[in-house]
Amino acid sequence: MNILVVNPNSTVAMTRKIVAAAQKAAGTGVTITGATASGTPASIEGHYDEAMSVPGLLACVENAEAQGVDGIVVACFDDPGIGACREIATGPVLGLCEAAVKAASMLATSFTVVTTLPRSVPVIERLVHGYGLSHQCRRVRSAQIPVLALEDPGSNARDKVRAEILRAVEEDRCEAVVLGCAGMADLAQWLSAETGVPVIDGVGVATRMVEALVACGLKTSKINGYSRPNTK
Repeated sequence: MNILVVNPNSTVAMTRKIVAAAQKAAGTGVTITGATASGTPASIEGHYDEAMSVPGLLACVENAEAQGVDGIVVACFDDPGIGACREIATGPVLGLCEAAVKAASMLATSFTVVTTLPRSVPVIERLVHGYGLSHQCRRVRSAQIPVLALEDPGSNARDKVRAEILRAVEEDRCEAVVLGCAGMADLAQWLSAETGVPVIDGVGVATRMVEALVACGLKTSKINGYSRPNTK
């Protein structure tokens, strides 16, 4: 089984981190192929960056589809272009937010999302509502850090994320925390141990969910909503 993990931003160091997290989560016999979208923003922070990332993301998906990939993970918590990706993909396609919040709903009666900058909060709130989980999501919080700070060991970003999770547990009374950025993928186990609650990384969860769907012989529906784009 071959699963493509696409980083929709153009930061290669983040792709390496994401691929490592996916490989750690994947089962025996699963090959993880990483791809970095080209011509896209260095990080995705807001609606504009998300929109600018989609053409490069779709190019990666089209290339993988031509190579016969079994399933795809779109490794950005804003879940950019998921519907468009599903139209051109044969196998299952999952984004990080959808996978992570649905996993959180199975592990706890409530959860909080901890993301990077405040501008990402309304984007994630809209996604959580669209996935039907607003009743379980206590809050979407910002750790007040730019995405690229997660790639800088001297930024103190991991400690800021840890502090925000501890505030979430105390103030929101949440039972689990979802990491709202692909760049946090390498922190999940450490944060779980440090904070005492399940801390969910969307990269690992989405990878394993795609693997499970493929193993069940399931593909993306090509009737109506996710049918292939019309020729124009």
